[in-house]
Amino acid sequence: MIQKLLKRARKIVIKIGSNTLAKEDGTINYAFICDFAAQCAFLIESGKQIVLVSSGAQVAGLSTIDCWTRKTDIHYRQALCAVGQVELMDNWRTAFANFGLHIGQLLLTKDDFSDEHRTLNMRNTLFTLVDEGVVPIINENDSVSFEEIKIGDNDNLSALTAVLWNADLLILFSDIDGVYDKNPKRFPDAQRIPVVENPAELRRNISVEGTSDFGTGGIATKIDAAEKAGAYGIDMILADGSAPRALASLADGSGQGTVFIGEETWRRTHSGQ
Repeated sequence: MIQKLLKRARKIVIKIGSNTLAKEDGTINYAFICDFAAQCAFLIESGKQIVLVSSGAQVAGLSTIDCWTRKTDIHYRQALCAVGQVELMDNWRTAFANFGLHIGQLLLTKDDFSDEHRTLNMRNTLFTLVDEGVVPIINENDSVSFEEIKIGDNDNLSALTAVLWNADLLILFSDIDGVYDKNPKRFPDAQRIPVVENPAELRRNISVEGTSDFGTGGIATKIDAAEKAGAYGIDMILADGSAPRALASLADGSGQGTVFIGEETWRRTHSGQ
């Protein structure tokens, strides 16, 4: 099903989590960024349109100013994001430039999605960038966000982006290759769930505690994202971003993950199409 969804989709939103972008020592993984840009470029060449939602501003900030590693004050965290966002985008810019592709940056907050004028401007900017062959890269504006205007995680930001852009498919790359019936890091007998038709029922039946090491999201935020996207008929795939050629393997059918099917795919599946 994953290969079919990618083949059918033209407009794809891809979220890259902080754990995927970070090396074991917590610094930014430039080799991964270059390899992932190459995979995106291949899909774009084949006729796909791609919008990236990229975490990693804080990770990139720590890579640049490592003497701030132990500072936990919110002002330092936001300052790190201000520094790191520049580094992060420069890495993406350099990587995509290898394939003759330009990138454009959008930094957003919750308020941007609740104000109709900002939403219209965001939508128009997205469509213009993609139509002109530019790869939009979106992140939450962590340097200015506070609790009341903070989306809080890029899983939900990517779902909101997918809805805004009328995407066909949302892919969340995380540090896990799908949803399991229980935490696979604690329980060796955990079983991956290949297809989810009802995220609300899934939430009732599995444990969703915990967050990732570098990121702010856990399984709960991914289920939230699936619900948001699915309500608008957008399919979602949760897969392991650290797997070799993660995006290409999903496209050729060799990769694995959990598929959250939207309303339209549900109708096709149950009608035998």
